[in-house]
Amino acid sequence: MEMEVSYNWFLVSLSFLVAVFGSFTGLQITNGMKSSSSGPSPLWIAAAAVSLGGGAIWTMHFIGMLAYQVPMDIGYLPGPTFASLALAVVAVGIGIFIAVSGKLSIVRLLGAGLFTGLAVAGMHYLGMEAMVMPGSTMVYDKTLVAVSLVIAIVAATVALWLAVNLKGTAIMLGSAIVMAIAVCGMHYTGMAAMSMIHNHDADQTIIENSMSPMTMGLFIFCASMLLLVICLIMSLNQLSSKIEDDMQDEPA
Repeated sequence: MEMEVSYNWFLVSLSFLVAVFGSFTGLQITNGMKSSSSGPSPLWIAAAAVSLGGGAIWTMHFIGMLAYQVPMDIGYLPGPTFASLALAVVAVGIGIFIAVSGKLSIVRLLGAGLFTGLAVAGMHYLGMEAMVMPGSTMVYDKTLVAVSLVIAIVAATVALWLAVNLKGTAIMLGSAIVMAIAVCGMHYTGMAAMSMIHNHDADQTIIENSMSPMTMGLFIFCASMLLLVICLIMSLNQLSSKIEDDMQDEPA
C-alpha cells in the first residue's frame, strides 16, 4: 500500500531561496574567473563548485527532502548523504573547469553539460537512497525518472553557459532565479517519481542507524550558508580588486 505524501511548503520555499543564493554566488565567482587576466585557479574553481554544487544544488536537494512528509518517522543514512554531497561538488567543479578553461565551444558545452547533468541526477538519487523508513520500500516511476534526467542535463548545460557569458549583477540575479527554478524542477520531478510502499518484509530497525532530519537539516543548512557567505565575500573582494586594477591601468 502506497503511503500518503504531503509537503511542508515553508521548506519548499526555503529550498528555492537557497538555490537562488547558491546560483548567484556561483555565477558571480565563475564570471570573475572568466574575466580575470590570471585565469581560473583551483581555489576559485573549488569555491564556485561549492556554491553551485554544494549550495544551489545539494543543499536545495536536502531541504527539499526534508519538506517531504509521510505519516511515519524518516531517517537519513550519513554515508550516502555525504557521498551525494561530494558527488555534486566534484561533478560541478569538473564542469566549471571545462567551461572556463579556454573558449567554450558548442561541443565542449554539450559534453560538460551532459556529464554534469548526469552526475547531478546521480547525486539526487544517491541522496534519495539515504532516506529510510522502517517497514517500507522505495519504488520509482521510470518515466518521471527519465524526465528528471533530461531536466538535469538541460539545467546543467544552461548553468555552465550562463556562468561564462553573463555580466552585470541584475542579469546574474535574474539568471540565478532561472537556474533555481530548473534545479528545483529537477529535484521535485525526481521526488514525484518516488513512492514509499509499506513492506512488512523490509528492515524495521534501519531507522536506528540513521540521523534525524532535524539534526542533519540544521547542521547542513548552517554549514552551507556559512560557506556560501564566505564564497560570496571572496567573489566581491575579487571584483573590487579587479575594478581597482582596471582604474590604475587607465591612462591619466
